[in-house]
Amino acid sequence: MISTDIFRFATPADVPTIAALVESAYRGDASRVGWTTEADFLHGRRTDAAEIEELMAKANARFLLLERNGTVVASCYIEKQGSACYFGMFSVHPPLQGSGIGRLVLAEVERIARDEWRCGRVEMTVIDIRAELIAWYERRGYARTGITKPFPYDDDHFGLPQRDDLRFEYLTKALA
Repeated sequence: MISTDIFRFATPADVPTIAALVESAYRGDASRVGWTTEADFLHGRRTDAAEIEELMAKANARFLLLERNGTVVASCYIEKQGSACYFGMFSVHPPLQGSGIGRLVLAEVERIARDEWRCGRVEMTVIDIRAELIAWYERRGYARTGITKPFPYDDDHFGLPQRDDLRFEYLTKALA
């Protein structure tokens, strides 16, 4: 069977699907199937429907979905912030991680940022102990900036930290 991939922006009806996909990619035993899990150093939830709805309601923001044969297999959050496109909450269905879906989604984000939003760069934050993930982004042209921000240990919205050395680092990529 030939797979059919379709990109589309999420609607309010997609909120439960996005929340479940994000949780499965980052937390709990289901996330261990893929390589993007944070389950070893963050417990608790990653997001919920209320957060997805709040982000979706922002004027300059969207959730981009990739459907394969009618099923959502990847999602990410993008927000136009001046001349930059912020990229986050990137999730690929764990059994499909490593199959090239991530590269497809990232390329579509960059296209939207450059061609539709007229942004000069894409920016993101990554927990800096995620060496394998950072290396994946570097292979796609993203650069570590050396700019960090503390992990919000006092806000369980980001999960329940299992170690005390977490922080976010900004990565960026200039768009041609």
